[in-house]
Amino acid sequence: MVNSRLAVAIHILSLIAANPGKQITSDYIAGSVNTNPVVIRRIMSMLKKAGILKTRAGVAGTALARNPTDISLLEVHKAVQAQDELFAIHEQPNPNCPIGKNIQSTLEGVFFDAQRALENELANKSVEDILQHLFP
Repeated sequence: MVNSRLAVAIHILSLIAANPGKQITSDYIAGSVNTNPVVIRRIMSMLKKAGILKTRAGVAGTALARNPTDISLLEVHKAVQAQDELFAIHEQPNPNCPIGKNIQSTLEGVFFDAQRALENELANKSVEDILQHLFP
């Protein structure tokens, strides 16, 4: 199953960025994402730990820690995705099969290149780019 944390994290940041100065709560965000507020709080915690979001003790809601143009989608990706989570190679293929004994080493290079291409694309996009598409 494909992990949707990156998409949810971008959704969260877009809501917060589109409503500067407003107290956007995890319950409100959960309604927009159509998920449980616990999921939203977990992802928001990851974003806060990465220095993307900031909160104030005793105050509901959160804010971006920086300008949306200064938050790359690669930074968001790294904040919410486990290392090397994009592609996984099945373990223990049959070593007696000519495909099975070589598939892992073959796919490692292909998957590495694909991961780098994704990271390069995300590095060139920001939360502001998302907002520009949402509100042309």
